[in-house]
Amino acid sequence: MQDIRICFIGDSFINGTGDETALGWAGRLCVAANNRMQVTYYNLGIRRDTSWDSLQRWKQECTIRLPEHCDGGIVLSCGVNDTVIESGQLRVQPDESCANISKILHGAKKYKVLMVGSPPLGEDNQDSRIQNLSFAFAQESKRFGVPYIDLFAPLSGDEAYKQEVLNNDGAHPKSSGYAKMASIIAASPVWWFHDNKQKF
Repeated sequence: MQDIRICFIGDSFINGTGDETALGWAGRLCVAANNRMQVTYYNLGIRRDTSWDSLQRWKQECTIRLPEHCDGGIVLSCGVNDTVIESGQLRVQPDESCANISKILHGAKKYKVLMVGSPPLGEDNQDSRIQNLSFAFAQESKRFGVPYIDLFAPLSGDEAYKQEVLNNDGAHPKSSGYAKMASIIAASPVWWFHDNKQKF
């Protein structure tokens, strides 16, 4: 039997913060995958983590969970916290964010890697920064031959999603929002697990 293990590295959106089912989008995707095969799932999302934080910890976190004998994969998703303004400045400047992602993708070449973009929050100024950074991350992913799944575009036009975020904590959706994220990712042709074909 194939020993598939996946580390989901990133921020509170990987963690599933706000989801009353405690699954988030990563958990939902692995539930669906486990209906067809056995997938070991490690949720390594940390609230308030930036791309810099993910860079500092990804290698140690993944190395101990993805031994040589397994089929190891990494799903990386971060960036929203980079775009937060604190004390009058961005937590992480865009060029540094891209450099952080580049270092992670370069270091993770031995694994199957996939990157998922950040969702909108519903606040115009920050959403503009998230959109720009998401585009930049997509370009970094392309440069390394890593598949990229965009969440920003499909969710930015979803009024029900944005209203759910507003009614929750202003940043995170609840279960229906995470279900939408999972559906977008699962429908992407670059996602690893589909009903008719496994790409892992």
